[in-house]
Amino acid sequence: MGNTLNFMLSANRDGKAAARFFHNVLKATHTQTPRIITVDKNAAYPVVIEALKADETLAAQTELRQSKYLNNVIEQDHRNTKRLTKPMMGFGSFNTARRTLRGIEAMSMIRKGQVKGISQGDSVSQVKFIEELFGISA
Repeated sequence: MGNTLNFMLSANRDGKAAARFFHNVLKATHTQTPRIITVDKNAAYPVVIEALKADETLAAQTELRQSKYLNNVIEQDHRNTKRLTKPMMGFGSFNTARRTLRGIEAMSMIRKGQVKGISQGDSVSQVKFIEELFGISA
């Protein structure tokens, strides 16, 4: 799948949450100005994108593409997360969910080779990275 630019869990899926997410992603040092942004049909996205264009956080020529089906590539990336969280039978609190999902997404990014010096599929360097990061051995 594609690179994970950012991950955010929000209690509400509204304009404020979308604006926070896009501001965080677009201000990150690893992010280039996108040519096209593909999202689902949530009504908050066009409003947020226009506001970002107005305050010049986003380039005026950036196209917003709302599609139920083109967003499936992104949704497929969440399959592994859903597979891991289903046996957990829910989370005790929102903060527990946020922390657990951040860890799952971080490990997914490592597995996809999105960490400097670690290639996708190079399990040896992935294990060494985790060992160094946490001071543990596998």
